[in-house]
Amino acid sequence: IYSLMLDTDIEAHVAFVITVPTALAIFLSIFVLVCIESVFKKLLRVFSLVIWACLVAMGYLFMFFGGIICPWDQVSFFLFIIFVVYTMLPFSMKDAIIASVVTCSSHTVVLSVCLSSGPVVFSLLLQILANIIIFICGNMAGAYHKHLMELALKQTYHDTCNCIKSPIKLEFEKRQQERLLLSLLPAHIARVMKAEIIQRLQGPNFGQVENTNNFHNLYVQRHTNVSILYADIVGFTRLASDCSPGELVHMLNELFGKFDQIAKENECMRIKILGDCYYCVSGLPESLPNHAKNCVKMGLDMCEAIKKVRDATCVDINMRVGVHSGNVLCGVIGLQKWQYDVWSHDVTLANHMEAGGVPGRVHITSVTLEHLNGAYKVEDGYGQERDPYLKEHGVVTYLVINPKVDQLTQLTLDKMRASVRMTRYLESWGAAKPFANLHHRDSMTNENGKINTAVSPMISNTLWTKGTKHYCSCRCHFIYCHRYHHFSLHYGCCFPCLRCLCCSPWQYLIYSCILGLISCSVFLRINYELKMLIMLTAVVAYNIIILQTHASLLDEYSKFLYKTEVLERPGVLKDLKTMGSVSLFIFFVTLLVLARQNEYYCRLDFLWKNKFKKECEEIETMENLNRVLLENVLPAHVAEHFLARNWKNEDLYHQSYDLVCVMFASIPDFKEFYTESDVNKEGLECLRLLNEIIADFDELLSKPKFSGVEKIKTIGSTYMAATGLNATPEHAQHDRQYMHIGTMVEFAFALVGKLDVINKHSFNDFKLRVGINHGPVIAGVIGAQKPQYDIWGNTVNVASRMDSTGVLGKIQVTEETSRILLALGYTCSCRGIINVKGKGELKTYFVHTEMTRSLSLGTPELHLGC
Repeated sequence: IYSLMLDTDIEAHVAFVITVPTALAIFLSIFVLVCIESVFKKLLRVFSLVIWACLVAMGYLFMFFGGIICPWDQVSFFLFIIFVVYTMLPFSMKDAIIASVVTCSSHTVVLSVCLSSGPVVFSLLLQILANIIIFICGNMAGAYHKHLMELALKQTYHDTCNCIKSPIKLEFEKRQQERLLLSLLPAHIARVMKAEIIQRLQGPNFGQVENTNNFHNLYVQRHTNVSILYADIVGFTRLASDCSPGELVHMLNELFGKFDQIAKENECMRIKILGDCYYCVSGLPESLPNHAKNCVKMGLDMCEAIKKVRDATCVDINMRVGVHSGNVLCGVIGLQKWQYDVWSHDVTLANHMEAGGVPGRVHITSVTLEHLNGAYKVEDGYGQERDPYLKEHGVVTYLVINPKVDQLTQLTLDKMRASVRMTRYLESWGAAKPFANLHHRDSMTNENGKINTAVSPMISNTLWTKGTKHYCSCRCHFIYCHRYHHFSLHYGCCFPCLRCLCCSPWQYLIYSCILGLISCSVFLRINYELKMLIMLTAVVAYNIIILQTHASLLDEYSKFLYKTEVLERPGVLKDLKTMGSVSLFIFFVTLLVLARQNEYYCRLDFLWKNKFKKECEEIETMENLNRVLLENVLPAHVAEHFLARNWKNEDLYHQSYDLVCVMFASIPDFKEFYTESDVNKEGLECLRLLNEIIADFDELLSKPKFSGVEKIKTIGSTYMAATGLNATPEHAQHDRQYMHIGTMVEFAFALVGKLDVINKHSFNDFKLRVGINHGPVIAGVIGAQKPQYDIWGNTVNVASRMDSTGVLGKIQVTEETSRILLALGYTCSCRGIINVKGKGELKTYFVHTEMTRSLSLGTPELHLGC
């Protein structure tokens, strides 16, 4: 600047000297203010307008000071302003178009007014028209670039949001899966099973060498020094017969929910619910020194709770509790419908302690009494007189004296059904619904399936809530401006001092080159290096033309323009060669930066998409794991109820069925086979064989012909299943409504065949004893901490009795079931009249494996007569 002022008149550069430092000061102030987040949010639009106004003002100052005003004066600088408005300033598309149109229109109008004072020639009009065409091309290129950037930013914003939300949803799914898994299985078992489930979901042989072991995985551990509690609700069977399906499920959930709460308070782990029988263990999974006290205290609390129910509702129910201390094998067996269970001789003894107990009392063995260390007073229990097993094994029993003296006054109740009184009273306990501890995944999504950001403050804090997409786009633009502002704004100030010149039509060649560079940068979909090579070639070629091959022509034209002026030659701002080269260089560097920005966003978009894809796959794996776990404890049609989109945990699941076939298949010989010694690892190897049997039984369920068979649970060595649960509750066609009973019989035949194969390979002689009955049942899910699907009703009780009173190697059915089977073509023979506990004398039948397959409705009298 100093040398320039020495060579020419100082007054000719007053505008430059004043404008450049002022603009620099304004730009620097804006740059500092933009770094302040609060100011940036409030004054973003104002900053943009100030920058645009400064650039336009600089253009006009350089147009009117420093030399002759020509038709092409400051076209390159105003073209630069247009491009800056579209590419670097955070205007919306509408605002950018308005600012650009105002910029180019004002330049055209002002220039036309200034030149109208002289003679108007045709060449002047053509040059004004050329300016308009150049501005139109610049606007189109800038608008197209902005459109591409908005699409890229919009996509990047969307992918960024998804990637921000995906870890949140992934964490949500992981927590769901953990809660779900821990609601089914204890943590020490769940960790191992979870890893194997994920491995199966990810594909075979994923990350592991193929397992050459012929045995199924066994998830069983041995624990010593624990206490086992069995509790049965006396009188509940009669009460249940008076209940509707909803009342029964509600009542059981409230009652067992209370027991779960008591178990948690007394450090006991609920193992399983068998009808109205509840059993738990203290000392799992970590050993507890006061495990016996915990179980006794829990038994007393259960008796107190049921006493309150009895006194408040006048319903004749009570609690019979048995407790024994010893060792257990605990874990899960089989492949489907996992339920945590315990096995050992001590577990069997605890079960018989409950059976030989006294209603309203806690019945304990002498081993448990030793662990109590005098914490409770006891009296002789005489359990041997009430249970043959206790008498056979010479078990000495005691009854715990409850230290609490509870005086409760009996309430006066209106005359109503006992079940209604029970239900209304139990509602005051407020037990949680099954899976109430789980937040439904759809609560995170809206109607369009997108994640709802309102569920997590993390999303709200991460994403700007003001302006959403446009605001994000603007911020990305301004961040870009921050990174390159010291380049773009410094050179923006230098552009006017270096840029426009009183040129000849040669200047329009330079403008055409600039538009070519813009087109290369904006429109060509090629990589950054190739763009740079093409633009560099163009810039070098045009500089050679301007500065070397045709420099004399440009010098002569400048002398021609200034021959009548005071100044003998133009200043730097009006020099054709200098400003032409500088303009090309500045646009070259600016367009390189924009090309680099475009490539950066493309790569960023690719990385977001790739990351989002991987996270979606992981989320899908977690969702599949949740579904596998849920469907492994619930039937598929019941799992759909809990996975339904709009399910809000408002109701308990319960359903009544008019026609369900129930089967109990037990292996009584296994009790004799099961021993606990050092040779078989204290019974662990015996359970390994039982696991193989149950797993082979479960494999049958995957066959299409047994798709209607639903495994309910295993009880020791007893396998419980049912058919007709996946059908609609409404009556099916009359000629097909009994077909599932035949399917159950076929399944029983398949179980017998599987057991024969296992006997052959294990050199055993186990026999299966099967009991089948059909009729109405009530199905439901109870328990908030450990949800469990079960079925109840007289049909289930009779089916269980058909098994317990059956004969090894035989399938025993009731008379009503035999009639259906005979009609389906199966051969049945009458066993005779047997005494069934709780049911009196019943006529039962055996199903033969030979089938007549006669579809005639006539019943062979040979098999009906007894």
